[in-house]
Amino acid sequence: MTTAFLGVERSLSGRRWQTRPGDERQALALAQRLGLPEVVGRVLASRGIGLDEAESFLNPTLRDLLPDPGHLKGMDQAVSRLVKAVTGGETIGVFGDYDVDGATSSALLRNFLHAAGARVRVYIPDRIKEGYGPNAPALLRLKAEGIGVVVTVDCGTTAFDALAAAAEGGLDMIVVDHHVGEAALPAALAVINPNRLDEDSPHGHLAAVGVAFLLAVGLNRGLKQAGWFKDRPAPDLMRWLDLVALGTVCDVVPLVGVNRALVVQGLKVMARRANVGLAALSDVAGIKERPDSYHLGYVLGPRVNAGGRVGEAELGTRLLSTDDIDEAAILARQLDGYNKDRQEIEAVVLLDAIEQVETRPDDGRPLLIAAGDNWHPGVIGIVAGRLKERYGRVACVVALDGDEGKGSGRSVPGLDLGAAIIAARQAGLLKAGGGHAMAAGFTVARDKLGALGDFLAERLQAQLDGELVPLLELDGALDAGAAGTELVETLAQIGPFGSGNPEPRFAITAARIVKADVVGSGHVRLIVTGAGGKRLKAIAFRAADSEMGHALLSAAGAAFHLAGTLRVDTWQGSSSVQLIIDDAAPAY
Repeated sequence: MTTAFLGVERSLSGRRWQTRPGDERQALALAQRLGLPEVVGRVLASRGIGLDEAESFLNPTLRDLLPDPGHLKGMDQAVSRLVKAVTGGETIGVFGDYDVDGATSSALLRNFLHAAGARVRVYIPDRIKEGYGPNAPALLRLKAEGIGVVVTVDCGTTAFDALAAAAEGGLDMIVVDHHVGEAALPAALAVINPNRLDEDSPHGHLAAVGVAFLLAVGLNRGLKQAGWFKDRPAPDLMRWLDLVALGTVCDVVPLVGVNRALVVQGLKVMARRANVGLAALSDVAGIKERPDSYHLGYVLGPRVNAGGRVGEAELGTRLLSTDDIDEAAILARQLDGYNKDRQEIEAVVLLDAIEQVETRPDDGRPLLIAAGDNWHPGVIGIVAGRLKERYGRVACVVALDGDEGKGSGRSVPGLDLGAAIIAARQAGLLKAGGGHAMAAGFTVARDKLGALGDFLAERLQAQLDGELVPLLELDGALDAGAAGTELVETLAQIGPFGSGNPEPRFAITAARIVKADVVGSGHVRLIVTGAGGKRLKAIAFRAADSEMGHALLSAAGAAFHLAGTLRVDTWQGSSSVQLIIDDAAPAY
């Protein structure tokens, strides 16, 4: 095992610090060739960026990275059927998931089809009443409305019973998804999914909205070839890249390859505020600066999600689809209100889940399961993520209701939770379930919850090479005086940050605490100084009741290594750098 970074074997949050692996010679070569500080070259090298691809990484373009839609299995059949539907005046159904990836996918296809002169009907299921994915009653209602073809987005790959019923009822089903599939495919005219087991596409990292964008590109081309745009303008697909960026970041898929290009270009589109729904939501959320991946993942995304979690499932799609400024303002306020409700509900469930975990003997397994009656199923995914962050283990949270429960899980790097959940369903332990490596959802009978925990723990343990030790990877060490705006702005060139391209994390070494207090909802705010006496602001969110928070608040004048990310904080026209603290350790 490599030496712990700065000697931190166990931090105040129980993690071992280590340097993010990277070639030091490569780092130096990158810095010299690109004219960047050496620490930035190290960040690039640790992300596997070589000299040949550095320029493309820093300046990704869709011209170079967007694949031909036709390379995906099922695409040609889907395009052919949809061209027939558009030119024949049929109404096309779009059945979407209620999360951000589903909402953006649904809005993207709705907006494109509407702009192309097609008829479209969007349906978003209710999380509580209908659950995840296509269901037969809803699909058959669409058929009863006169709809002959339905596109599912961000769902459908494992909806065998629902799609079989739809096919028997005379519906042509097209699945647009990215969740891990099985050997069998559902009864559909086409299944477009880069993660089909028989698919050889190199683009399995696409979010569903990325796959939906490829369908729109393919359909746009098909309609041109059919002469549909002779008497009407062809839609400009680039105008909806803001939706693609939002869904891609919020679904936590790797920001590499074409995903990186989609998000980089989508952020540029979002900055123009052409989507009135996103503009209204940005205003309600108080975003004043140019949006980046942080705003998408932590400010806009939770609000779009809030309707599906604790409110009305279709609100997010409606907001992202509307052209009415007044309606957008109303919907944005509604979603902001639901987000506040979600935060309150989440806090209660999280406290209950933490109490369960900490009063139960630690069995050393890589999996934590918490389950409770009357827990709102709309927040269990977020709570699972909080548990994963707190304990460094895979976490599943189950909202029990009667004889069954709805569950959601979040994984840690290196452990494929989605595969384990699918295996559990195939073994008869789940009524439904699926997902991908880092996240999954499932439905489980109450009396099988214990067996499920044992099964998942065994599957995950088999993926481990040794003991699961919570780790924190860092890109380097800095004195407080080196954390200036110029460095932060240079590092921003490596963005957008997210899964697959994590935001650079540094240790501010031997930072002496000048001031510490609690602000907001349990956030620990600090002012620290470095060796040269320069001050740096820092904040640890939701840390006041943690071991780390207690240590920082009670140690005025003491020195700590502070691990976190650097952000520019703008207030009343002036800018300064602030450290967002992820972890801390005493500087002995």
